[in-house]
Amino acid sequence: MEKPILRVCSFSGGKDSTAMLLRLLEEGVQVDVILFCDTGLEFPALYDHIRKVEQNIGREITTVKCPDDFEYLFAHKRVKRKPKSEKAVKCGTDHDGYSWAGPAQRWCTELLKSQPREQYLRNLREKYEVLEYIGIASDEVTRINRKCNQRPEVKLPLVEWGMTEADCLAYCKERGYDWGGLYDKMRRVSCWCCPLQSLAELRVLYQDFPDLWEQLKRWDAMTWRSFKSDYTVLQLEQRFDFEEEWLKAGNRLGTKAFYSALRERLAVNDATSSDH
Repeated sequence: MEKPILRVCSFSGGKDSTAMLLRLLEEGVQVDVILFCDTGLEFPALYDHIRKVEQNIGREITTVKCPDDFEYLFAHKRVKRKPKSEKAVKCGTDHDGYSWAGPAQRWCTELLKSQPREQYLRNLREKYEVLEYIGIASDEVTRINRKCNQRPEVKLPLVEWGMTEADCLAYCKERGYDWGGLYDKMRRVSCWCCPLQSLAELRVLYQDFPDLWEQLKRWDAMTWRSFKSDYTVLQLEQRFDFEEEWLKAGNRLGTKAFYSALRERLAVNDATSSDH
């Protein structure tokens, strides 16, 4: 006996998945489940946006979440490491938590997003043939070509419609969604504490979201891996403050003189901190 088909729309709350969801509903495509994986690390404006979408479309958005929160996984969970592994050799084997993610080790995506989502879908697959609608824009070629997105049960409506990332943002704005201006300041709206953000995005976080920045500093002080390969969170704060001083003095950023003065400032601050 064939299983009935269940159509699940993966919804992150960002511009692409929002545009996909809205257009699917506007075109009368059947959507049985709207699925949001909550990391607990989204910008407040994104949570507001999700509530607004839910209210406007008159549909319930199903939320799944990892049973462990970010801070526990980040700083407290006992993580087994092989004594001769690169991490153990560099940092030792007695450190708790996964610490900050890196390009090759995005544990947070796996544990906070992928696993809760897959567990939910796995349960659905016991009764249904699940079709997934995923919001990948037509100009995200690398993501489109990933093997996991080429499965027959995965549908990429934005690709079929030829909607680029810019198209998706415009489509949402035309319908009254602006994420509190987040996309005017940031190219992507994802977890606010991600160390893989650009300096420009982290500068926005420091300047516009002081409460989140203070939380970022607190977490950075709890762990054993540097936030970025060349900066701690405190050093980033010192850099951003120095940039303001440098500009007010009539100087240009990005010059050899700027980087030389920045290195000197950070060295002085590090020496001062170590004396206390």
